[in-house]
Amino acid sequence: MITVVLTGGIGSGKTTVINMFKSLGVPIYIADDEARSLMLRSKVIRRKLISLFGEQAYTNEGLNKPYLSKAIFNDKSLLQKMNTIVHPKVGKHYKRWLLKQDSPYIIKEVAIVFENGTHKNYDFIITVTAPIETRIKRVIKRDNSTKEKVAAIMRNQWDDKDKIKLSHFVIKNITLENTEKQVIAIHKKLTKIKFKE
Repeated sequence: MITVVLTGGIGSGKTTVINMFKSLGVPIYIADDEARSLMLRSKVIRRKLISLFGEQAYTNEGLNKPYLSKAIFNDKSLLQKMNTIVHPKVGKHYKRWLLKQDSPYIIKEVAIVFENGTHKNYDFIITVTAPIETRIKRVIKRDNSTKEKVAAIMRNQWDDKDKIKLSHFVIKNITLENTEKQVIAIHKKLTKIKFKE
């Protein structure tokens, strides 16, 4: 089975593109969703995150996202430490999920696949791009965020030019109609590939 990783900077429209592939029947694994789920389910992760961030890491409702976001925003080393707690568990879950799939190819969505150096683990890489101003507007609207916060997140992510150099496919996500055409073209190419196990 062909493994494809889909990535892109914040606000590039990864979710929109993923939903288009999903509508074509492609099995999708969203790493961030699984990470959030494991942070709630796993007692081991919970214990380690409380040890790292303090008791405020969790509330009665679950993960204290505003508190964690602020802590990470103010101390980048905390993000790396959190990733070393969560990412190995997500990796194991993904491998188990992969064994259950029966499709010409699957897509795993990972926001920071280049930044964490795992892009070499996949057969193909799709990068979703959009103009920076468009991305900033999307995130401000979606997350009720500020331009400064979005810019800070972007500084922690690779530049699109660097991602494109290492990608097999690039989707320019500007209009829905055009994005859908690009998705269908990539889908046709991937389903035609005869892959040696």
